[in-house]
Amino acid sequence: QVRLVESGGGLVQPGGSLTLSCTASESIFVINAMGWYRQAPGKERELVARVIRGSIKDYSDSVKGRFTISRDNAKDTVALQMNSLKPEDTAIYYCRVQGYNDYETAVDYWGQGTQVTVSS
Repeated sequence: QVRLVESGGGLVQPGGSLTLSCTASESIFVINAMGWYRQAPGKERELVARVIRGSIKDYSDSVKGRFTISRDNAKDTVALQMNSLKPEDTAIYYCRVQGYNDYETAVDYWGQGTQVTVSS
């Protein structure tokens, strides 16, 4: 079973920066999308940013211009550089990978989540 190992969360002041990283514990045969979602208390989980088919970057409107996603295709890792953080960015951030582990079996893996808190 593939695990997604996340790191980089923490407490930061408004206007500050954090970088989240996610690495797959094993190589995944085909990755269609790899990225980050978040869930704030009392809210539904939402897309933050993802890389589709290795190079197409998709951002939610709320983070465009502030967050940058990058993926290392050779290592099955994805990083999220978060700048100009706001209190409303406070949430648990989850890494997600969608793809195939062979020619037929679709997979949808989630990380355990990492807390990001933006507060003065």
